[in-house]
Amino acid sequence: MTRVKICGCMCVPDALAAKEAGADFIGVMFAQSRRRVSVDEAAQMVQALGRPLRDVEQQLPPVHVPADADVASWFAHGAAALDRLLAQKRPLVVGVFADQPVEEVNEICDEVGLDLVQLSGDEPWDEIAALNRQAINVIRTRASMTSEDVISAIEANTSLAVMLDDSRGTGAAGDWHVARKIAAHMPMWLAGGLTPENVASAIETVGPWAVDVSSGVETSGAKDAAKIAAFVAAAKGVRV
Repeated sequence: MTRVKICGCMCVPDALAAKEAGADFIGVMFAQSRRRVSVDEAAQMVQALGRPLRDVEQQLPPVHVPADADVASWFAHGAAALDRLLAQKRPLVVGVFADQPVEEVNEICDEVGLDLVQLSGDEPWDEIAALNRQAINVIRTRASMTSEDVISAIEANTSLAVMLDDSRGTGAAGDWHVARKIAAHMPMWLAGGLTPENVASAIETVGPWAVDVSSGVETSGAKDAAKIAAFVAAAKGVRV
């Protein structure tokens, strides 16, 4: 079953609506965005969802990945690690950052109690090792890039997951055919232009490990609980 992330939650009711709908991840924005929240607002959402993952007794260490893994096997192990974390706590809270100093990211993670980090800027792959949380790294394609070009640019021994998002915050959809070839090679998250109406088709076409939505579940710029529920139901109703 495809996992779902509801991104850009701005208040406790947003986070609870995502949890009640069955989302696996919620995203809170610390990058520049109209959805950006304060440390206090994010901490309130974390507390409303239950204890941070760091306070949950874990049956197994989250990551069991060989240091010499190739890209496909590395991210397959990363997906399995995330499933183990989800077995301990659901939804996991993801802090979304973009081109911010590692020290700032780590400080916010500790202060808020974030479970995971999403890097949505142009951070170098080697910066991930300095984070104090496991990471999801966003990758974007250019018009001339093939799936092979994208895969060759992804580095193993770094983040636990990669997200393909060509929207750059605009809500525009990317090239699902390129995304499908990447998803066939390795577990991948898909974002950009997804809505309750098209997410099932996106999953059937691409076959992503997870889907991510923000503007597609909003009405007049605010999260809409009915749209969140419809999105999660549509995504999880697809058999893959």
